[in-house]
Amino acid sequence: MQKLALLGGTPLFKKTLKPCNSFGKEEVKAVTNVLKGQVLSGFLARAGNSFLGGKYVKKLEKDFCEYFNVKYAVSFNSASTALQAAVGALGVGPGDQVITSPFTMSATPSAVLWNNALPVFADISEDNFCIDPKDIEKKINKKTKAILAINLFGNSPDYRQILKIAKKQNLKVIEDNSQSPGAVSGGKLTGTIGDISVFSFNFHKAIQAGEGGILLTNNKKYAFRAQLIRNHGEAIIDDLYGENKIYEPILGSNFRLTEIQAAIVVEQLKKLKKLNQQRIALANYLTKRLECYLWLIAPKVAKNNVHVYYVYPLRFLKEKIGISRKTFAQALSAEGFYVAEGYQKPLYLMPMYQKKEIYPNSKFPFLSKEFSNQAKYEKGICPVAERMYEKELLFCTICQKPYTKKEIDLFCAAVKKIEENVEELKKYEKKK
Repeated sequence: MQKLALLGGTPLFKKTLKPCNSFGKEEVKAVTNVLKGQVLSGFLARAGNSFLGGKYVKKLEKDFCEYFNVKYAVSFNSASTALQAAVGALGVGPGDQVITSPFTMSATPSAVLWNNALPVFADISEDNFCIDPKDIEKKINKKTKAILAINLFGNSPDYRQILKIAKKQNLKVIEDNSQSPGAVSGGKLTGTIGDISVFSFNFHKAIQAGEGGILLTNNKKYAFRAQLIRNHGEAIIDDLYGENKIYEPILGSNFRLTEIQAAIVVEQLKKLKKLNQQRIALANYLTKRLECYLWLIAPKVAKNNVHVYYVYPLRFLKEKIGISRKTFAQALSAEGFYVAEGYQKPLYLMPMYQKKEIYPNSKFPFLSKEFSNQAKYEKGICPVAERMYEKELLFCTICQKPYTKKEIDLFCAAVKKIEENVEELKKYEKKK
């Protein structure tokens, strides 16, 4: 039995691997072509062809429409601003509520607050870490206007049930698909299931451009409103409508994507299928290797779904092994494999929700004429999310490039090594 590195032994894996970067000569050539053309942005905040951006932005949007078989694509400088536009495109505003998950990046519910509406948090499922349709139903009231679901870690929630609820209650559905491009839910590509979806091009996402995002929809009005929000819509509304004098209430900003980023994403989109296939193959291999450990629960993938493993999540069951999640994570990291604990503190526990304050000297929109103390953000409202954060969830990037089956074999050897040394680890915990 090998002694754990945490206890003075030799680590199994010593090599330092750089983060996944799928850039190649194609992206370099695309950027060079943009620079040679000396047009870094094709946008102008006025009516006309330049209102919709330059050559590469339009090419990117066209490619996304074709790849995901949707009618409209609107690019943005981030997925965060795309989410703000998605909520705004639905006409959500003061007095409205949007049900979403607390187990996500803060930008997701903040997109609701940016539109002066309130996020209402529904719990997650322990099977997929995504929003639980059963809890969505419990949180619906007469002020609810939409459901903002997050396709987390490369997986997705039960959209069959979510769409059923939305239809019954006359609600719209937004998909935050930042982590799951190319995933499948119920036989359909994520990002094509709701009324609107958004994707991210952040540097650590499957499609990388440093920053950037895109919104997809099949609704012409939603796409138009998103385009207005992206590019100072209030400044050009008269010109766009001409003599019709039909006013579209809107407040826009500069959420535009540059030509350089768009050119990179055009090339990255071509690689998405291959990159996902590589992650899926490694993840399936790892899942098979971990079946013998009853204290580790591998990702669950529902029937007719495809998980694309933005990260590889695991549930850690302390009661089945006898050491804490923290000790396990420390031991695994000492062997050369970093794993993160908990992912995200449930967002309603952040100070802005606890204090119900995002503006100086005001509680708006939490407390206002539209809402009289209806926002409930106390600890305990989403017990599964809290349990995952505090006790059970671990995740790692072991299924991403440049890792291979060789590194996964070493990862599994480290897990076995930990199990074999569990009694020593219990002593280690007592000494701390």
